[in-house]
Amino acid sequence: MTLRLVQIAMNARDDSALGRFWAEALGWSTSVEEPGVVTNLEPEGFDYPDPSAVCIDVITVPEPKTVKNRVHIDLATTSEAHHAELVARLKELGATPVDVGQGDVPWTVLADPEGNEFCVAEPRETYRETGPIAAIVADCGDARAMARFWDEALDWTLHEVSDDLAMLRSAKGVGPYLKLVRTPDAKTVKNRVHLDLRPYAGDDQAADVARLRTLGATDVDLGQGDVPWACLADPEGNEFDVLTPR
Repeated sequence: MTLRLVQIAMNARDDSALGRFWAEALGWSTSVEEPGVVTNLEPEGFDYPDPSAVCIDVITVPEPKTVKNRVHIDLATTSEAHHAELVARLKELGATPVDVGQGDVPWTVLADPEGNEFCVAEPRETYRETGPIAAIVADCGDARAMARFWDEALDWTLHEVSDDLAMLRSAKGVGPYLKLVRTPDAKTVKNRVHLDLRPYAGDDQAADVARLRTLGATDVDLGQGDVPWACLADPEGNEFDVLTPR
């Protein structure tokens, strides 16, 4: 039994508008799963699911954003010129600079048109072959404990772990990283960005969910009703979904 991180789900007041922003930002294509409810984003010609990319589902919700997101995207750049060019283009698309207490750092912190924070990373060798999304970054209180959970939960490889951060990536060495960063902020509301995991074809979704519970995951009720996926939370309360095998 193994699980893959296949996509992130991003809440929005307007899924189609936010989907267009991120499609332009990443150079990806969009498709509409449910008009006015869910917009899917993936690379052009992508054969889902594939570890070379973690896709995005933009999902309409009624509640507004109220606090800094605990999960955000880092975008990759290949040179200082590319970094400056990408930041300028994102601002033209509707992104705005934000201060989340980052101080004097070499990366640029922006927010998308709905206020979701993201970073444009300076050129890094680690991010050279990730694709446009360099990392999915998640805040946590205990990076080592969360690294243990996600290392067991996913079929990804743990590349780095310390008191302050941990980094995992697909065992195939492609696609973005999952980066767990220790922060002092406590989780207070439902995350507006969460991870979606998928079992492989022929695997047992219920058995995977049971295994995650033994690792410290808990069931959560977000008002999802009768759906084919399972809604869980990691040991720090961050919501995630286990989709059906594929």
